[in-house]
Amino acid sequence: MTLRYDDTFMFRDALDQVHGLDPALHATLGARFADVRAEVARRTAGGDYGFMKLGDQPALVRRLQQWRTSLHGRFDHLLVLGIGGSALGAKALLNALKPPAWNEWSAQHRNGVPTLTLLENVDPITVHETLQRLDPRRTLVNVISKSGGTAETLAQYLVVRQWLEHAVGEAAARQHLVITTDPDKGALRAIARDEQITAFDVPPDVGGRFSVLTAVGLVPAAVLDMDIAALLAGAAAAVRDADATELAANAAARYAALQWQAQASRAANVHVVMPYSDRLKEFAEWYRQLWAESLGKKVDRAGREANRGPTPVGAVGATDQHSQVQLFIAGPFDKTITFIRVMDTADMLVIPSRPELPAELAYLPGKSMGALLDAELHATREALRSQGRMSSTLELGTVDAFHLGQLMMFFQVATGYAGVWYDVNPFDQPGVELGKVLTFKAMGRAGY
Repeated sequence: MTLRYDDTFMFRDALDQVHGLDPALHATLGARFADVRAEVARRTAGGDYGFMKLGDQPALVRRLQQWRTSLHGRFDHLLVLGIGGSALGAKALLNALKPPAWNEWSAQHRNGVPTLTLLENVDPITVHETLQRLDPRRTLVNVISKSGGTAETLAQYLVVRQWLEHAVGEAAARQHLVITTDPDKGALRAIARDEQITAFDVPPDVGGRFSVLTAVGLVPAAVLDMDIAALLAGAAAAVRDADATELAANAAARYAALQWQAQASRAANVHVVMPYSDRLKEFAEWYRQLWAESLGKKVDRAGREANRGPTPVGAVGATDQHSQVQLFIAGPFDKTITFIRVMDTADMLVIPSRPELPAELAYLPGKSMGALLDAELHATREALRSQGRMSSTLELGTVDAFHLGQLMMFFQVATGYAGVWYDVNPFDQPGVELGKVLTFKAMGRAGY
């Protein structure tokens, strides 16, 4: 089943006739889409949309598969050092494509596939306790930084390198390292080159938050024996779908247009993504960085001060029906909700009956837990609709490598289109860079 997008409940004629988007926008946005699509095509040809080509990487897939074979039996743990886009993608892949609590399964149940631990911060307690838990003699360390100079990741690397060398010696420690970074420049590239450490490239034309389908995400995916070819095939399918010339047939572009229009005309400044699947909880976190860092900009593309951008929020159904949904339904009319529905779990895990079951719970036995989860989604969507709250729904046939690759690329392409609708550059992050500069200055002061 391909990805299906339903935007019916974004429009006021399907809501309460007061709130929501004007149905006339179907034609208005459709008429403008030719220019939007043409600009995306021009900028893709100019190299700005490098992530669009990531569905086709046969040489990298072959190399990763061969390298993965060479690691067989050598490591019990994979430790990833990275931050932001260098960690969020791998977390989303693990959450979606491996069984829950993967690291708690025995080596036998994991068929010898390593556990995965990510260090995505420099909190010393977290780093210290992680290194106390892992056996350095059986740990492979993947150091990820596109620039090769990310302060947090380099600090992690220096601590972890010392940890490895104390356990296995300086020479052997190099065999426990794999570096993912720029192909030519940066401190990590120099280290990999000088010490002959295995390294994989981050394409220079792909930004960190768009990099999950590069070696940034694919190296951990390969080590954990995920189907990286299927992941990329799903991404390629999403790119093909996003090439449709009519907005009505181009789900990624339409999603971007409606989210932008909801903010521009209805003050919907908060964009919630709410999968009804625990397997997509970390995907929602990955989305938050993608949407926030790409669209939150001080200036527009002409350099004029604009201070644009939505605030993305992650939620998980049905869990957050008991926390955030009260706000979504009864709070300000400043949100859009994007539900993600997984279709293949509806009949899973039939709920048994018991003789002492109270009469008011008699509706549960014989139903499946998957059906209950699906009913919760429909009920939440209807509750929002009845109160004039805008929502849309993405439907996935299942959560596997193909469909996850398709979903990730859908949102990346939507982000690229949204940059045009919002009239901002979705590929820079001057606010983040300012923070880095000030961190360097602070670390140089006395007392740090």
